[in-house]
Amino acid sequence: MPLLVVISIVIALFFAIHAVKNGQDRIWLYILFLFPILGSVVYFFAIYLSDIRATHVGYQFESKLRKALDPQRSLREAQKNYDLSPTVDAKLSLAKALVDSNRASEALPFYEEALTGIYQTAPDILLQYANALYEDKQFNKAKQQLDYLREKNPNYNSEEGHLLYTKILVALDDKQQANQEFDALISYYPSLEAISYYLQTLINWNEIDQARAILQTIEQRLRHMPKHSKRINSQWIKEIEQSKQKLSHLN
Repeated sequence: MPLLVVISIVIALFFAIHAVKNGQDRIWLYILFLFPILGSVVYFFAIYLSDIRATHVGYQFESKLRKALDPQRSLREAQKNYDLSPTVDAKLSLAKALVDSNRASEALPFYEEALTGIYQTAPDILLQYANALYEDKQFNKAKQQLDYLREKNPNYNSEEGHLLYTKILVALDDKQQANQEFDALISYYPSLEAISYYLQTLINWNEIDQARAILQTIEQRLRHMPKHSKRINSQWIKEIEQSKQKLSHLN
């Protein structure tokens, strides 16, 4: 039996079990087994996707799927909304879509337009602007914006902002201050992104002993991490494994 046929039957069986468990109309069973490939595709979009959309993992998967099928959709919609009504929200949406499309330099004027009047010191906008500057490799200016954000909004806290500030310090080769920020950051950052980035940075700095110590900390976390947390952190776990292999080659 050809491998494709076997795979299509297995997938159809998976969706059939889902249909029975969730009380779907029995017509789906006929569709899935009479037309396993087409039926599975239809069931996925009509039923299964709507069920998993409510979960964090499902939302991430749907977002990635939509982006893969139509990577410019968000940018087109943001551009259309901006053309219809160039409000501050429309400017920010368009700027973010440009950054997500690796066109950070084009996003900068929209952030600069938004950072006027009552929004001149708005911390969320300043953070997005600093991120766009970082993506455009304007590291000194990005740091200046985050320092300005802290000055004008001393009570504002952002995990993403803290990670961005640390990345900027790394890009500026300020190792001493970057290490201080990393020590604070990895103690509370909710995902493995920050500590994975720290591991990569230590390897790039050739701080091998410190990198091994951080890897031990990561592996201890992973041993006690629930399965759902591992799924959420799958991207960072993959990067950690790549860093681990790189580190082993440096022994």
